[in-house]
Amino acid sequence: MSMQLRITHATTFEYDGRSVASYNQARLTPVTTPGQIVVHHRLEISPKPWTYEYRDYFGAAVTAFEVVDPHEAMTVRATSTVQTNRPAAPPPTTTWEALGTREVADRWTEFLTLPDLVVPPADFAQRAKQVAADHELPGEAARDLCALVHDEVEFAAGSTDVRAPAAAAWQQRAGVCQDMVHLVVGGLRSVGIPARYVSGYVHPDAAPAVGTTVSGSSHAWVEWWDDGWRAFDPCHDTEPDDRYVSLAHGRDYADVRPISGIYSGAATSQMTVAVDVTRLA
Repeated sequence: MSMQLRITHATTFEYDGRSVASYNQARLTPVTTPGQIVVHHRLEISPKPWTYEYRDYFGAAVTAFEVVDPHEAMTVRATSTVQTNRPAAPPPTTTWEALGTREVADRWTEFLTLPDLVVPPADFAQRAKQVAADHELPGEAARDLCALVHDEVEFAAGSTDVRAPAAAAWQQRAGVCQDMVHLVVGGLRSVGIPARYVSGYVHPDAAPAVGTTVSGSSHAWVEWWDDGWRAFDPCHDTEPDDRYVSLAHGRDYADVRPISGIYSGAATSQMTVAVDVTRLA
C-alpha cells in the first residue's frame, strides 16, 4: 500500500513593532528516500526575501532567506506533495559486537554523542543498560526502550518547550513527541547504539480518507542503526508507515528546526504554526 499526501505548513511571525531585518533558515522541504518521493514542493515567503538553497551536513534541504525591508509580520508557507511507500522493516540482524567495530562506531560517531538535549538522567541510563542486557540483539533492545518511554512518559502538550532536555521530561514523566525521541536517542547512544532524531509529519488518522484535509502538526521519531536505519515512533509506539513524511534528521532537535534565525528592530515576536494534511491518493 502507498499514499500520496499533501502537506501545507504555514508559520507566521508577528512583531510588536517593525522588524528592520530578518535572517533565517527553513528545513521544510521533504527529502526523497527509499520510502518517499517528493512529487512537488513550493516555499512561499512574505515579504519577498533573498533566498539561497543548499544541503546541510546531514543531507536536509535548507532554504536560507533574508528580509531586509522593514516589516511587521512575516509568513513562511511550505506546500509539499509526497508519495510514500514504507515497507515493514526486516527483523534485527546487527550484533552488539558489530556495533563496536570501526565500520559502525566510527562511521556513525555523530549519532553516538550525548549533547545536553539528549543526555539521559542517571536512573534512565540505568534502565537503558538493563534493557540492553536483556536482549541478544541491539535492534530488539531498541524496540523495548521505545516501549518503555511510551509507557512511562505521558504525552502532554505544553508540558515542555523546544529548549527542554530529555531529563526534564523523564523527571516529570510527561512531554511531547520531541521529548520522547530525545529520551530514546540518549538511551540508545548510552548503550552504544547509533541513533538519530527525525523530523517530519504524520497524518493523524489511522485510515486517512482520500480528499479530506485534516489539521496536523510537526512530528518526530527515532532511527537507529541495524545494518541500515530502522525507524520507530515512541510517541505512538509504532513503526512509521505510509502516513509519515520525513523532512530532516540530525543529532537532536537543534539540527532539524523547521525555521531558525534572528531578527532586529522589534523587541518581541509571536509565532503561530498551522499544518494541514490531505491524502490525495
